[in-house]
Amino acid sequence: MITAFISAALFIILAIIIFIGKGDMLIAGYNTAPEEERKKFYIHRLRLLVAIFCVITAIFCSLLYFIGEDMGKVLTASVIFIVITIVFVILANTWAKKK
Repeated sequence: MITAFISAALFIILAIIIFIGKGDMLIAGYNTAPEEERKKFYIHRLRLLVAIFCVITAIFCSLLYFIGEDMGKVLTASVIFIVITIVFVILANTWAKKK
């Protein structure tokens, strides 16, 4: 129980740090990209997507505690989380990218 809520709290804190613009170095891929590649992205949109995804991850961590050991519900929640992850990856490479 404690681990789930500590993980959720850390993701919420991470979301806040990224959203206010102090955590760009924590965005995977963006922090190691050369300056020319970074200019291809709308950083505000990318921050928003990553922050929202961190909040969703925090909700998922908390949700797993409440689901318990019911493998059917865990599998369903995991599939939904994977679909959300794929959607956010697509958005990061389309909506957050300059044309």
